[in-house]
Amino acid sequence: MTHAPSVWTSFPGLDHTVRHVQVGRWNTRIFEAGTGPDTVVLMPGTGGHLEAYTRNFADFAAQHRVIAFDYPGHGYTTHAENDLELDDYVEHLLGLLDTLRVDKAHLNGESLGGWVAVKFAAAHPGRVGKLVLNTPGGTMSSPEVMAKIRGLSQAAADDPSPERIRARLEWLMADNDSVTDELVEIRRGIYSQPGFADSMRHILCLQDPDIRLRNRITDDELAAVPNGALVIWTSNDPSGPAGAGMDMAEKIPGGRFELITDAGHWPQWEQAEHFNKVVLSFLAE
Repeated sequence: MTHAPSVWTSFPGLDHTVRHVQVGRWNTRIFEAGTGPDTVVLMPGTGGHLEAYTRNFADFAAQHRVIAFDYPGHGYTTHAENDLELDDYVEHLLGLLDTLRVDKAHLNGESLGGWVAVKFAAAHPGRVGKLVLNTPGGTMSSPEVMAKIRGLSQAAADDPSPERIRARLEWLMADNDSVTDELVEIRRGIYSQPGFADSMRHILCLQDPDIRLRNRITDDELAAVPNGALVIWTSNDPSGPAGAGMDMAEKIPGGRFELITDAGHWPQWEQAEHFNKVVLSFLAE
């Protein structure tokens, strides 16, 4: 496919660690780099994993302590045996910050990560700095989009062939060439784990209309975000229109909106240079 830098060589010379820490019952895979005075936590989307942010590690770690992690049921963290709703993700994030002795952090969440970030900020305002929300979930409930996510994701977990994995990843991108062979192989390794297909079923409960409804972000929660947020949408996002992001930004005190072109659901991957510049500028203010 493309000749993009390899995922794990795209930040040459950056001191970092990848390890597991125990957070409650979840043996959680984390990435850490940087020693800046502020901490930024990077959170991927549904069915995702910390590699979704590898193109951002170096620039972010030059100014901040950076933590990325695999959610419960995701990546190389303990598989889920029960449905995971937003309270589960918020509780896990709180436990992770406590385990790593992080009193307060900026949260940068993509898709599900943005959903978790808003819920966490509303529930634990003293633990967050600013929010950066990349094509965030939690306010929309399109039956067509939910069915697409559920179908592509479960198919890829049930049969982690290169074709099915690639189909799931290409749905995220504006340009199919953004899906490198290496990214496919990374996700195949995760999805091929024994028991991961069952874990995926529990992850995908949020694509059920009734479950999604009771987990949606409320206007009160948006109003409770304490220190402002940058809502990033894209020109080719498959989850919904830019207006959804603009609406979120308007309801968050100190909220801002940024449109990144030539990107789909992963602006931090497809337009990493632009994304890094915009986000770091916002965090530095």
